[in-house]
Amino acid sequence: MSNLQNAVQELREKRKRAQIEIEKLDQIISGIESLDGTGADHDSNRPTRIISAASRRKMAPAQKAQWASIRKQSQPTLVGKTTVAAPAKRTMSASARRKIAAAQKARWAKVRAQEKQAA
Repeated sequence: MSNLQNAVQELREKRKRAQIEIEKLDQIISGIESLDGTGADHDSNRPTRIISAASRRKMAPAQKAQWASIRKQSQPTLVGKTTVAAPAKRTMSASARRKIAAAQKARWAKVRAQEKQAA
């Protein structure tokens, strides 16, 4: 019977050493991840907030009103006797869009070609 108890005691000690080793490895991994900036968020164990549909229906108009008041505050103000209007939005011509798209495709083709050469 003592042989069995010795075996169980030895297995428990082995398990304890393995757990300590795993904890050390986890600490090393988290240290490396924090250097890289790719580590998991510490709040990942936090439960997500569930909001009912009724609450969302109440929140939507309140948020719209909040944004409306912000926009209202940023309206042009009177400077002297004239108002200073915000500059008009500029639109891009179709040919300019095509040129930009072609340039971007060329950039990506260059990147892919470099990746192929590196591989």
